[in-house]
Amino acid sequence: MLLAYSQLALSMALVGANVAVAKLLADSLPVALILALRCALAVIVLLPLARAMEGGLRAAPRGLWNLALQALFGTLLYNLALLAGLRLTTALEAGLILATLPAVVAVGGAAWLRERLPARQWAAVALAAFGMGALVLARVAADGHGSALGNLLVFAGVCGEAMYVLLARRIAGEVPVVTASFWMQLFSLVMLLPLALPGLGAVGALASFPVAALLVFHSLTSSVLCLLLWYAAMKRVPAGIAGVFTAFLPATAAAVAVFVLNEPFTSVHAAGFVLLTGSLLLATWPTRKRGGP
Repeated sequence: MLLAYSQLALSMALVGANVAVAKLLADSLPVALILALRCALAVIVLLPLARAMEGGLRAAPRGLWNLALQALFGTLLYNLALLAGLRLTTALEAGLILATLPAVVAVGGAAWLRERLPARQWAAVALAAFGMGALVLARVAADGHGSALGNLLVFAGVCGEAMYVLLARRIAGEVPVVTASFWMQLFSLVMLLPLALPGLGAVGALASFPVAALLVFHSLTSSVLCLLLWYAAMKRVPAGIAGVFTAFLPATAAAVAVFVLNEPFTSVHAAGFVLLTGSLLLATWPTRKRGGP
């Protein structure tokens, strides 16, 4: 079980670290070009993996249509908004805002899928709203690092990722995980090409080894390795327990932003971190089952 827990923690830590990596890449390359190159690399790696691990790339038309929508919201909207936001705000604040995802998914499930939210989920939503509001209002009042618009763009990305999660529930178990990821990355690449072509002249930045290495790391970890680690662990760990490990995302994003990118960590960030991480844990902590009579 320790191995599974380590896989979950590493998966979420890599997602958090990729917030800082994405910010560095966004300073060197056009956002659409970053995403198109990332998807192309992921497709190259996922194609043989899907064939070796799952025996092919078969998916029903309904599943493919759903995966195309997941690519639209989970890759295009999420990543375009995240990377655009990272041009304006800090990696620290972006990582904290990503912690609102479970609360946004809960609200989306209640509004779209008519799922009933228990009191604990509403409390998580309230904490997320307060934490998000604190960061945005502090950014409106302050000068210097980041901007309120950047934070709102990152939150728009969170909404796109929440839509991806809700769409994924509709076809849960119908398409194998690696095969689904391959089709999502392929659909994303096709959608991104018209947006990426105008910025193709900036590809010369990849002649710099640090930029090229960051792009490869970003692609292989966020689109391949995180997925494989998470689902390998999910075979042995209940979903409720696994959700708790998403707390590693904002924690790692904050640590990398402060200690690697040297971004300032203020009392407002501390308050936002407590509220948003509390919201995340409240939303994902497994419910204790009541024993029989």
